[in-house]
Amino acid sequence: RGGGRGQPARDASLAMRPSTVAPPAPRSNRRGRGGAAGPRGRGGRGQNINTSRMVNGRQFGGQLTTQEPGALLHGDAPVFTPGHPIPTAPRDHQPRKRRFSKSVAPDLATRIHEDIDNGLYECAICTNEVQRNSKMWSCQTCWTVFHLGCIKKWSTKEGSAAAQQQPQGGDLPPPRQWRCPGCNLPKDTLPSQFQCWCGKEQDPKSLVGLPPFSCGQTCSRSRGIPKKCPHPCPELCHAGPCPPCTHLGPAQSCFCGKEVSTRKCVDTDYDRGWSCNSPCGELMPCGEHLCERSCHEGLCGACEVRVDARCYCGQVEKAVLCCDKDDEKESQLTHVGDDSEKVIESWIGLFECGNICQRTFDCGKHSCKENCHPQTADAHCPRSPEVVSHCPCGKTELKEISSDRRTTCEDPIPNCKKPCHNTLPCGHTCEQICHSGDCDPCFKKVPIACRCGRTTSTTTCHQGVEEPPQCMRVCKVSLNCGRHECSERCCPGESKASKRQQNRRKLRPLDSAPQRPVEDGFEAEHICTRPCGRLLKCGNHTCQELCHKGPCGSCREAIFDEISCNCGRTVLQPPLPCGTKSPPCRFQCGRPKACGHPQVAHTCHQDDESCPKCPFLTVKPCMCGKNVLKNQPCWLAEARCGEVCGKKLRCGAHRCRKPCHKPGDCEDAGSTCKQQCGKERTCGHPCTSPCHVPSACDESKPCQYKIFITCTCQHLKQEMRCLAAKDSEGNATKSLKCDDECARLERNRKLAMALNVDPESQKDDHIPYSTETLQLYQQSPQWSQTQEREFRVFATSPEEKRFRFKPMPQHQRAFIHALAEDFGLDSQSMDKEPHRHVAIFKTPRFVSAPTKTLADCARIRYNQRVAAAPPAADAAKSGPLKASNVVGDPFNAFLLSNPRFGLTLDELRTAVRPVLDSSSNLAFDISFLPSEEVVM
Repeated sequence: RGGGRGQPARDASLAMRPSTVAPPAPRSNRRGRGGAAGPRGRGGRGQNINTSRMVNGRQFGGQLTTQEPGALLHGDAPVFTPGHPIPTAPRDHQPRKRRFSKSVAPDLATRIHEDIDNGLYECAICTNEVQRNSKMWSCQTCWTVFHLGCIKKWSTKEGSAAAQQQPQGGDLPPPRQWRCPGCNLPKDTLPSQFQCWCGKEQDPKSLVGLPPFSCGQTCSRSRGIPKKCPHPCPELCHAGPCPPCTHLGPAQSCFCGKEVSTRKCVDTDYDRGWSCNSPCGELMPCGEHLCERSCHEGLCGACEVRVDARCYCGQVEKAVLCCDKDDEKESQLTHVGDDSEKVIESWIGLFECGNICQRTFDCGKHSCKENCHPQTADAHCPRSPEVVSHCPCGKTELKEISSDRRTTCEDPIPNCKKPCHNTLPCGHTCEQICHSGDCDPCFKKVPIACRCGRTTSTTTCHQGVEEPPQCMRVCKVSLNCGRHECSERCCPGESKASKRQQNRRKLRPLDSAPQRPVEDGFEAEHICTRPCGRLLKCGNHTCQELCHKGPCGSCREAIFDEISCNCGRTVLQPPLPCGTKSPPCRFQCGRPKACGHPQVAHTCHQDDESCPKCPFLTVKPCMCGKNVLKNQPCWLAEARCGEVCGKKLRCGAHRCRKPCHKPGDCEDAGSTCKQQCGKERTCGHPCTSPCHVPSACDESKPCQYKIFITCTCQHLKQEMRCLAAKDSEGNATKSLKCDDECARLERNRKLAMALNVDPESQKDDHIPYSTETLQLYQQSPQWSQTQEREFRVFATSPEEKRFRFKPMPQHQRAFIHALAEDFGLDSQSMDKEPHRHVAIFKTPRFVSAPTKTLADCARIRYNQRVAAAPPAADAAKSGPLKASNVVGDPFNAFLLSNPRFGLTLDELRTAVRPVLDSSSNLAFDISFLPSEEVVM
């Protein structure tokens, strides 16, 4: 068996066994009838012959019987010599398969190729090997290879989505990105096609002599690592990054253009160029100095040579950067020399020092109050009479104001009587009368609106820009999340929100259904900035995005630990999405039971799911301790015998009516006794008040027990309450007054006694039951008589007010309802199928049960039908009688429902005339009812 077809024989019990199921322990082969002591043949390790006999049916591992190749006769067999060991046949030792190890090639492309060829490259998602005949996808960042189907599923799951910022200002959200499992970096394009490494060919075929998934063409990809290169990759289509370029780069000039160099492509900087490190020597923007920096990229920049400079007013002299000089302006000052002659000093001012000029004018009394500015040789006083010709506001000449002329600069400048009207910083005009100096602040009363624009208040004008006031109005506009309100006082976006909602209502037709609100167009004030904070589906994390509409996305966290079932034999390998539950396991649960019985066969489950209840039957004492119950389920914690407790309550007058219960759980546990008192009152009826031990019954209240009072002959009967009290006898001693029917019955009784006649044999043929009741009775007489007896026992018992029948079919419940109507009882169907049953109740209209039974009435009805039947000769002439002529009460009219429209009286008489017997003078009176029905 071992090597019959060149393959090792395998146990059939392992052929279809899942990989997660452990094989059974090998059985020891015992010598049986005609059996061998152990395995034989040339099977090697794969041989496993099961010689155990089958007991009670088939066993796992059963195989068809085959002939042992070692038991055949061979011509080249060795000679058997007694006492010598039997030489064993030489075994064919096949060379072991060499097991490959991970590639240790120096470059990534070769390692990927060799590992895929040797079946050692695992997909990082499913952890299965990537074979040459698989469809793959390779990340262009980390060069990790995945199965195409695995990466497609991964990229579409919410767990792979990359975190993105929320769009602001109504912008469209950015396209969804996903993360590569290898490098965890975001990707924009979803994997959809199987391509070769260089991307030229789709669905490449596996060719012998080429690397796996290679199209066999030149790679020709542009190199981006370690730097961009203009030369395409000359290698064969390969995995991983392209090798460094070995070409020479183009001739490049240095930054300053003085030297030219040619280098290797790898060493050539195509983006930034190179420096010769010689001085630049370019003319600076100032036009005076040369650049002293070494050969550099870009412009030389601002000139940073320090030069000696003097300010415009001549007060400050210092060295400043050439690039920091202001415009060159000429300044002049007049000095008095040693020889009392005027000397004019001139210089070129290069900056403004920021000091007050303070130069004394030619008048010698006033000085300049302006900031540093270019100087003139003669500093004439601005208040001199020849300079000032108008009043301070500039509207009126001085000669029109006063005839006195100013002679010196110290003379006051006269003012006119006109308003100043100079423009103030706030935009208003000065309303003061022409004046000297600066204008006063504006004191105009202006209306100013609050932030939301709903209210307006009057206030004094301010010179600067002030924040608008806030009113007390609270904004109730819903934010863009739809969950929160603005709740801001004096919200500036409230009016904008009103206009937005009005425009949205105008754009929607009146007959269209309201659509889901769109988030676009919300004001900046009504963008909710709270974190969402709702619990995600995983149950472990909360949503960290800004508060939003609609459901939250899936949790983007991942689990990097193994998740196993309770027994640990079924395991999910990481990475896994957050919230992943334990996997379902098909192995048997191994938890021991606390009761010690064997576990019921069921699959492995988590701790939140309980094991099946123990089905074994045991002997258990009941809860009250009176009985020991047999054949009780082991899982049943509370066994009840069903007997009434019967223990005396704490009141001492009553006993517990609850069925078998725990000790200390009687009716009065935690409260007082709720049973009726039951003690006999003076009237003889039991007290119906709740238990009031130890106090005596309160007989000042009328007795509420129901009694029947009758007339003297016992014919009339009426139910009423006793109403006997301490000071009143109640209704127990009252009686009804006999009526005419009582007098008639009394007269008949006396007449029967005088004539010596049995009244029972002379009763009339009146039937107190309806036709429907009799018909239902005739369908099942024996069962109906049993139910009638239940009715009569219930009717004669004054204590019983309600009676429930067992669940029964619908036609039997119909009989109970019909019979209850004839007895004067109320009936009602309760519960749903299959437990639907009928309950009957005694009402004030119930007096007593009918004296005639259903069997008597059925016999009377049969006699009536026989007496009403015609003779046999007439019956033969008229043919068989219809059921409507034999069964049921006689009719004196017909009701025609739904007659055709426009039916006339003559048409009806013409249609009825052939049916009527000509010998009988029978005629119909026809009437048309308002309900469009016809009565004949």
